Amino acid sequence: MKVRNIYYLIAGVLAMLFSVTHAWNGQSAVLPTLDIEAISVGTRTVFTYVWHIISGENLVFGIAFILMSFQTERSKIQFAAWLIAAILIVRLMVIIGVTSLLDVSGLTGTLMDSIVIIIYVALIILGTRMKKKQYDGQQQQ
Repeated sequence: MKVRNIYYLIAGVLAMLFSVTHAWNGQSAVLPTLDIEAISVGTRTVFTYVWHIISGENLVFGIAFILMSFQTERSKIQFAAWLIAAILIVRLMVIIGVTSLLDVSGLTGTLMDSIVIIIYVALIILGTRMKKKQYDGQQQQ
């Protein structure tokens, strides 16, 4: 199998890494802080599964991009790439928007997530912009 789109391959590997680090960070640092009596079990449960939904999405995105990186027909996968990029942009808007509304001083805490999402989306966009000759493995003139 030949890699047809290196940007998608890198995006896929990064997404799988993000999935693991997101789940790990949630279980080790974020979710344990919810184990206080002021928050109901129901609220903790919802927060926990929403956190892990994002980890699961990242894993699925990673697998999709790795598979897409080997596809020969780029027009068949461009829609999926743009859809995932749109989901990530909306995710970033929610992170920044909610943080701004609830605790504007917490925006600095979203910097790393924001940078990661921007790099991830940039790789996806670069992958969608590859010329047909590049995609087919031919030299660009």
